[in-house]
Amino acid sequence: MEKRIKGFSKLSKQAKMEWLAKAHLASPESGLALLESYMHQDPKVQKRHDEFIENTVGNYYLPFGVAPNFLINDKVYTVPMAIEESSVVAAAAKSAQFWMARGGFKSTIVSTTKIGHIHFMYAGDSAQIASLFAKIVPKLKEATAPITANMEKRGGGILDIQLKDKTEALKEYYQIEVRFETRDSMGANFINSCLEEMAHVLRSEAASDAATAQSTLEIVMCILSNYTPECLVCCEVSCPLEDMVEGTDMSATEFAQKFKRAVNIAEVEPYRAVTHNKGIMNGIDAVILATGNDFRAVEAACHAYAARDGQYRSLTHCSTENGTFRFWIEIPLSLGTVGGLTQLHPMVKLALEVLGKPNAHALMMIVAASGLAQNFAALRALTTTGIQKGHMKMHLLNILNQLEATETEKEIITAQFAKKVPHHAEVVNAFYDLRGIPNPSATH
Repeated sequence: MEKRIKGFSKLSKQAKMEWLAKAHLASPESGLALLESYMHQDPKVQKRHDEFIENTVGNYYLPFGVAPNFLINDKVYTVPMAIEESSVVAAAAKSAQFWMARGGFKSTIVSTTKIGHIHFMYAGDSAQIASLFAKIVPKLKEATAPITANMEKRGGGILDIQLKDKTEALKEYYQIEVRFETRDSMGANFINSCLEEMAHVLRSEAASDAATAQSTLEIVMCILSNYTPECLVCCEVSCPLEDMVEGTDMSATEFAQKFKRAVNIAEVEPYRAVTHNKGIMNGIDAVILATGNDFRAVEAACHAYAARDGQYRSLTHCSTENGTFRFWIEIPLSLGTVGGLTQLHPMVKLALEVLGKPNAHALMMIVAASGLAQNFAALRALTTTGIQKGHMKMHLLNILNQLEATETEKEIITAQFAKKVPHHAEVVNAFYDLRGIPNPSATH
């Protein structure tokens, strides 16, 4: 069947599904059955899901789990996590339990400012555009007043407007940089709407001003920045060194020194830092997804922040001074608890309810704690038993499910690997040995 198609978006959902199955799947019937089996049984809920994006042909499920016992600023949370990777939720929960007995996580909001830009090109004299900008700032604010009124009632709004001369980086390039406070909303639509209104004013005023009218001014784009280095949250854990060695065969000093060196390596070696920070994002992204926030924006901001001095580095840091172990993270998080999916996706609403319906500041602190917990669990494993022991035990069930093992077979093989790392090939061999048949991958 032809794989090119015109007018796909105009087809009904059923027609889209049928075309997809016939054009791309070896067994159209089973493919259609699979898509239909993942549909929500409630037509109203499914219709809501269908309208989140375009060209919907089904639902893609991720496991929704929880990590209990997160003590954050003296309040206990059960943290919802949506993720497919084995061991992430278990590691977060284990880390939360460990720190609950040692005072828990201490999170603080450093700042909550978000930034947007009007990017434009101006061919005239820089002093002329600077003079024009100084005159029109009140008009820029006036133009956005209808948009900002409700946000201002909630304590947010426009904080500052500045002209940035970027001509050294790119010929004729300028910005109007605007700082915002968006309270409990992530604020993308609010920020972009304000910027577009300001751009209309800039274009009109430049055309009518005698000094600038003779030079070309081109608005290139108006857009918020997902880099949010002024929307920061810190989270830390600390305890006496002697409290760190539970479950290890190391001395307190030896463990703390090795753990700190692992962090130090990630602070100076980008190859390690990327994997180190990916582990942090395991804990962060899972909560971001569960609460209906934009994990791609958060990922981009965090990784940019990790490279803010010109080299990509660890997002976490460690000290072992005066007999105290201290481990902390500072990250940019632009999150919302109102708007977007928070009122539309049933599981997002449930996740926020599990967290006690937090405001954006509280959610920032929870997410930071989840990332720190995940990193602590990974580094603790890496510097003691090795990461594969715990990870592969969680992965064991995935291997057995791929082999379509029965529940009895799962119990038997899990018991066989109770005291050793279950490597894939060994698990497969054990499975076929249990069934008393040759391993197909071993035959030629």
